[in-house]
Amino acid sequence: MAQFRYIVLDVDETVTFYRDCLGLELVEQYGPAIAILRNDDLDLWVAGPMASASQAMPDGTKPAPGGWNRCVLVVKNIAATVESLRQNDVVFRNEIVEGPGGKQILCEDPSGNVVELFEPA
Repeated sequence: MAQFRYIVLDVDETVTFYRDCLGLELVEQYGPAIAILRNDDLDLWVAGPMASASQAMPDGTKPAPGGWNRCVLVVKNIAATVESLRQNDVVFRNEIVEGPGGKQILCEDPSGNVVELFEPA
C-alpha cells in the first residue's frame, strides 16, 4: 500500500473535500491534527498545523501546503467528474489535457495541494 502526506491548513475541511468530493474513505482521524483517508491501495495522510509533521525544521523552515507534487486519482469519466467538482466550486489549475496514456486535469484541495485526476486511455 502506498502512503503519502499532505500538509494542510484545516484537517476537517480537507477531510470533507477528499471524502465528499473525491470519494476517499476516512479511515482514522485524530482531532484537528491528522486524518488518514484511503482510495484503493493508496493512503493519504493529511496533517494540520498541530501535527508533528508540521513542526518547523532546525533551520526554521515551516512545512506548507501547495506546490506541484501530487497524488493521482484514477477516475472512470473525467468529464463528468470535472463537471461535478466545478458545481462544488473546486479550483482547477488547467483544463483537461489528453496524451498517449489518457486524459488528466489538475485540481486543488482546500489548502492548495494539487490532485491529478486521470482517466486512462
